[in-house]
Amino acid sequence: MAYKHLNCEERYYIEVERRRGLSANKIAKSLNRSQSCVSRELQRNTGEKGYRSKQANNKAQDRHANKPKKVKLTSEIKSIINDRLNDDWSPEQIAGRLKTEGVINISHETIYQYVLKDKKAGGNLYMKLRHQGKTYKKRYGSPQREAIPDRVDIDERPEAANNRERVGDWEADTIIGQKHQGAIVTVDERVTKLRLAAPIGRKLASTTTEAVSNLLEPLKDFVLSITYDNGKEFCGHIEISENLECDGYFAKPYSSWERGQNENANGLLRQYFPKAMNLLDATVKEVFVAVDKLNSRPRKCLGYKTAYEMFEELTNIDVRNLFGYALMT
Repeated sequence: MAYKHLNCEERYYIEVERRRGLSANKIAKSLNRSQSCVSRELQRNTGEKGYRSKQANNKAQDRHANKPKKVKLTSEIKSIINDRLNDDWSPEQIAGRLKTEGVINISHETIYQYVLKDKKAGGNLYMKLRHQGKTYKKRYGSPQREAIPDRVDIDERPEAANNRERVGDWEADTIIGQKHQGAIVTVDERVTKLRLAAPIGRKLASTTTEAVSNLLEPLKDFVLSITYDNGKEFCGHIEISENLECDGYFAKPYSSWERGQNENANGLLRQYFPKAMNLLDATVKEVFVAVDKLNSRPRKCLGYKTAYEMFEELTNIDVRNLFGYALMT
């Protein structure tokens, strides 16, 4: 049970009973306190005229107010935080990783306060924070999309994939540039949160099919299923399934939460490729560097391991070196 400081009523009781001549032990039993608690109170807060509750309370408050606070953010810790912020880690990711590595146990709120203090002093650490709380317009209209040949609904997806019981179930989508100029295809593994992506220029079924096949070919043994968005760029899903020897499923129209992992990761990728950006000129290196940063961030849902670490732990595959990400950063 956590220790609680004596309150005003308890101190008044001590004052009255001491005047009656009661011992510290009997007072402690009446208050359901330890004898050491009451003895320490009398020793610390008794004045020249004896123990007086009001005086004792004031002395205790002054002592607590002047008690030096432990400084957790040393210059070394600040340096680590600065480095991680520059790597685009969130305060929660930084705090979680520092704790799991046994460096220091601080809250993400402490890091936010540190960043805010830096901003007030004219610093720019706040520019490294990802902005959240965006509002999204509700989409109305018919859920019917252009027909996708041989489309298999997500309801047919096996329970092992739904429950994330195995490595190898992926989610796929595309993000597009300003005024539909250019696109990036993205795929995410549901258990390890590993993300792969590649620019495809125009959002066509042919380029999308080729890109997804090429991205997942090196990990073919761990591609059991892919769940797609209903965009017509995925009309080539049968060819992808044949290339990778996997199953393909489609989320229900306008039900992006059925591909929640992919949708969330697309939002994170927008930090590097915002909606106002034309993606026709996005290079493979630019996309790979951004993906490498996302996969290198510790994730709370993974016990603050990175997607790279989790995928390697479960498959013995070093994805970062397999795809050459390490050579690009």
